[in-house]
Amino acid sequence: MHIPYLQPFTDVNKRVSRLGANIPLIRHNLAPLTFIDVPDRAYIDAMLGVYELNRIELLRDLFVWAYERSAREYVLVRKSLAEPDPLRLRYRLQLHHLVADIVRNKRPEILQTIEQFAEKHIDEQNRSAFVEMVQDEIKRLHSGILARYRLRPAEFAGWQEARKL
Repeated sequence: MHIPYLQPFTDVNKRVSRLGANIPLIRHNLAPLTFIDVPDRAYIDAMLGVYELNRIELLRDLFVWAYERSAREYVLVRKSLAEPDPLRLRYRLQLHHLVADIVRNKRPEILQTIEQFAEKHIDEQNRSAFVEMVQDEIKRLHSGILARYRLRPAEFAGWQEARKL
């Protein structure tokens, strides 16, 4: 509440303070506080109460109201998210390395390349699932996710062109 009052930055003081309000919440594994859809007038009045009257009640009430809304929204968002795939988490680096290698080196025999890689680098009980996961990733590969694999658009375009031949 006091960061904007102190004016430590030329701009963004209120935004910094709103972000800072989340630090203790996140440290205690609580839902973060958002000010989405908080009426501008209510926020301005609450801040003026602190600045001009040295009264925190309005801002406190606004924070409580906003936090209750945020917590409800957070629960809904969390429920809508899928659980992380343990296989993908465990072999994330290998997956990224292999996809990038296939594209950069324009590997013609994709399945064979994946199976050979899996034989060397993946636990036996996870190999078939890993091979399937990489094949799915290769099928879904598009220009919008190249950064995930540290690929340049030119590398991707070259790989696509090589596949057409």
